[in-house]
Amino acid sequence: MNTKRISVLSATAAALLALSGVAHADGACSTGSLRGAYGFSAHGQLIGLLDSTGGVHAFVTQPLLNDVALVTFDGAGGFDRVDTGTINGAPKGGTADFTGSQKGTYTLNSDCTGTMTIRYDSGVVLLLEMVVTDDARLIKAVILGETIYTASPTIDKTTCQAPCQEAVDVSFDGRKIGGQQQQQQERERGRDH
Repeated sequence: MNTKRISVLSATAAALLALSGVAHADGACSTGSLRGAYGFSAHGQLIGLLDSTGGVHAFVTQPLLNDVALVTFDGAGGFDRVDTGTINGAPKGGTADFTGSQKGTYTLNSDCTGTMTIRYDSGVVLLLEMVVTDDARLIKAVILGETIYTASPTIDKTTCQAPCQEAVDVSFDGRKIGGQQQQQQERERGRDH
């Protein structure tokens, strides 16, 4: 089941890359391609707990997730992030405020595919696969794994043996913040380094 899911996600990432164009006219991306602030939105559903074989143990209630975030990439494989959102329409974590000080790392391959790892203060870790397009102005990503420490009840009464993996169906869209002049200046600064 895991192999089939990874194959579908890989095919989806390749299709997004083919349909959206490449990050640079010459088709090459690098870690330095992502520099500056990006606005992200995330939409999806929390499905259940994953066991060691990749089997999904569905939650009794599968909450809907909506989230917005500001991610600032450093051009060297790291980023800072703040976000806010809702789970089933109620503020995530009981507050509508942006929560901050989230840190993360990313990789970006020359074919404009890569990964992001988001680390929350609570210990939750998200692993995302991404495709960078439109001259590094657009990022499309899906969550491949989420490490959590507590979980909602499952239908078959599987419990979270912390840390545990949560099955999610969530996609992210990120767009570069700033006008074309600012983006050109950032590209030029990146070439100077």
